[in-house]
Amino acid sequence: MVLNIVQQFFLKLFSIFFAMSVSVSGAIAPPATDEPIKPLDDDAKLVFAAFGDTQISNYMFDRYKSFSASMEDLHASERMDAVIVAGDVVENGLAEEYQLVYDGLKGLENCRYIMSAGNHDIRLRSYKQVVSRFTEFSNALNNNVDPVTELHFSERVNGYKFIVIGSDKATFEEAYISDEQLEWLDSELAAENGKPTFVICHQPLKLTHDLPNTWGNGTNLNAGSVGDQSDAIKEILTKYDNVVFITGHLHTGFGEASYEQIGDLHMVNVPALSIDNKDGKYNGSGLGYIVEVYDDEIIFRARNLETGKWLSDYNETITLK
Repeated sequence: MVLNIVQQFFLKLFSIFFAMSVSVSGAIAPPATDEPIKPLDDDAKLVFAAFGDTQISNYMFDRYKSFSASMEDLHASERMDAVIVAGDVVENGLAEEYQLVYDGLKGLENCRYIMSAGNHDIRLRSYKQVVSRFTEFSNALNNNVDPVTELHFSERVNGYKFIVIGSDKATFEEAYISDEQLEWLDSELAAENGKPTFVICHQPLKLTHDLPNTWGNGTNLNAGSVGDQSDAIKEILTKYDNVVFITGHLHTGFGEASYEQIGDLHMVNVPALSIDNKDGKYNGSGLGYIVEVYDDEIIFRARNLETGKWLSDYNETITLK
C-alpha cells in the first residue's frame, strides 16, 4: 500500500503511542505453539480462516495487541489456502488503519485474501473514496493478481467459489444491496449447480443468530441485520443447495447463535477477532474459525488465535448434499 505524507505521520504517531501502551501494560503474549493450525486430514480440499471485525483503530491500542498475537498464530499455520475477513476490517476507514491490517495479514504463502467491507469501513466518507481505498487494500494483499474493482465480487480458491456482497452506497449501520447486485448474486449461485459455495457479507439476515437480541435491540426487527434487502437476499440464498453464508457484525462469541440453518441454507456468524465478544458460551477476543472442506462435509473449527488453542467444543460441522 502507498501512504501519503500525512498518513505516514499518523501511522508513525500510532506506533509511538502503541509502544508506550505496551511498555505500561506489558508485552504482547505470543500464542502457544503446541496446537498449530493444520487440517484434521490431509485430504482436505480447502482450508481457510474466517473471522470478522478486526476493526483496527489508530487510537484503540488494545485491539492491535489481540490482532498482532492472532496474526502470529495464523502465520505459523501449516496450510492456509485463504483468509476471509467478514467486514469491519478497520474502525474508521483510514488509510493508516488499513496499513496496520495489511502489515499483519500479508505474507502467507499460496493464500488468497478475501475481504468484505463492513459498515465501519464505509460510513465516514464518500462511497467513491470507500471503494477506491478498500479495493486498493484488498488488491495489495493479493499482489494485484485478479484485482477487484467493487465491494461485491466473486473468485475461486481450489475450485470453490467465494461470493462477496457489499453495500452499493455509503450507509451508517446496515448495507444497501441494489437490485442489480441481487440479480448478479442469483446468477453467480445458479452457475455453481449445487457445488459448495461460500457467500460473505458483513451483516447477517434479520431474525437470525438470535437477532435482534444479540444487537441489544429487541423491538426493531431489522436491528443488526443487512437491512431492507434481507428478505430478498434470503430468497436467493435458499434457492440453492450447499450454500454457506458467512457474516460478522454482531461481536458474538462461540455458542448457540453461531450457526443456524434455514432449509438447505447454512449460516455461520463469525466472532470478532480484535474486540471482546459477548453473548456466547465462549467470549473474549482473538476468536475465529479454521474451515476445512471435504467431499461430504465442511468443518468450522473454533479457535482462539490469540492464545493458539483449539476450542473443539464449539466446532460446527455441515453435512453436504
